[in-house]
Amino acid sequence: MPEPTRKCLLKGRGKNKIAKIAEVLGLLEEKGKGRDWLLEELKRHKIKLGVMPTNAYDILRAAPNNFVSHISRLLQNDEFLIEDVRTLTKTYHWFFTDIVGSSDPAISTKEQARKILILTDLIRKSEIFQHSPSSAVVLTTGDGMVIGFSDSPEKPLRLAIETQKAISRYNQLRTTKEKLFIRVGIDTGPVYTIDDLNGNKTFWGPGIIAARRVMDLGGPMQIFASSKIADDIRRLSPEYRAIMHPVGDYTVKHGEQLLIYNIYGDGFGNKNSPKKGKVQKSKAAEQDLKNSNTFYFSGIGLGVEVTDPKTMMVRHRWTWDIKNISAEPKDQIFYYLDGDVPRDFADMNVVVTDDSKKELKIISLSVNKPYRKEFIVKLDRPLKPNQKGQKITLQYDWEEPERNFFYKVSSDCKELQYRFVAPKGMEVKNRVLRVDPETGYKTHANPAAKVKYLKDRTEILWQKSNLVAYEAYRFEW
Repeated sequence: MPEPTRKCLLKGRGKNKIAKIAEVLGLLEEKGKGRDWLLEELKRHKIKLGVMPTNAYDILRAAPNNFVSHISRLLQNDEFLIEDVRTLTKTYHWFFTDIVGSSDPAISTKEQARKILILTDLIRKSEIFQHSPSSAVVLTTGDGMVIGFSDSPEKPLRLAIETQKAISRYNQLRTTKEKLFIRVGIDTGPVYTIDDLNGNKTFWGPGIIAARRVMDLGGPMQIFASSKIADDIRRLSPEYRAIMHPVGDYTVKHGEQLLIYNIYGDGFGNKNSPKKGKVQKSKAAEQDLKNSNTFYFSGIGLGVEVTDPKTMMVRHRWTWDIKNISAEPKDQIFYYLDGDVPRDFADMNVVVTDDSKKELKIISLSVNKPYRKEFIVKLDRPLKPNQKGQKITLQYDWEEPERNFFYKVSSDCKELQYRFVAPKGMEVKNRVLRVDPETGYKTHANPAAKVKYLKDRTEILWQKSNLVAYEAYRFEW
């Protein structure tokens, strides 16, 4: 192309761009946009300018022609000018509830609406709601509502309990068709503040979504909580711990897995576990293999104490002096428990503590079958490779009517100590057997256990040094 012709074309393009910029500047003023909005658009399109712009004109002059044309089209189409959410999220503690069976065709629409009004009135009159005028946000959801509290994670729990107790009193004087039943989900999480069609503030984000998904697992008069909020609340008092029970890992929307706590007590909640979404996949074999290559036990203490000879209820206490022999820090411990009688995890009084007596969080309950439990505990401080270990103690209650206890060492161990305690007057036998994990063949362990007959109890004591991974023993009494 001849040089004069090329210069003319460039000059023409320059005039066209200046004209387009002038058009865009007018539209920016009309739409109330400016330099910051243009910079956001550049960022969205991953366009970098070669200069430091000081105003909208400088940005448009330095930007590619196609970007200027895009901005012109965008400003001329109002439907594409929805602003990004610019407010920061706020974290609330969420109470999400709805009425169970509200769409039952056997119940008239008028009666369904009446139940919504009753639920609203009971919550409005609750002590928790009345004392939270400035710290609560409320959204209606048709046949229910979601309430967020900014000041305390206890408030969703206490509101759920108070509301369900009020509903129970209400139902006592009602026919079956008139009775009201709700389900409740509680969780903690952030949300954005957004304007609705009427310009009123509404809320949306992970906090509300998670509370809804927890609630969706429930049935009539059930209160479920995620481990995120339940772990914090349970640590506040023994009363809270007594009513909050981990019942397993559950799959919710998009395949996400949550550890769910069921909340129930005198006059509130429902002891039944969620029926849908239960995850029941054993990881014991996989974890045994990992443990043998990850941990070394300086010592293991096994405490077995009969607390009720009639049912053979036993308080188990395991203490691991554990050291990380892998190349990476480890912050989780896997446990699996087996029993002779069906028992729900919620009734086993499971507590795991570290060497400072601090209770550790159960972050997953992958198996909660009647005779088997598998769960993961998170350490407060990670175990670093080849450094001084930690003492981790597990305590739980489970009947042993067959009067024996089986234990397999998952990794090499310097010393294992076993201590059995029975109340005075209970007749016991003394036998420790080594078990071949593959064949189940049993032989008497060496050395033999010792029995002590004390004033108020009987004790059986046994210890073994230098055990290797997968050694297994059966303790009989």
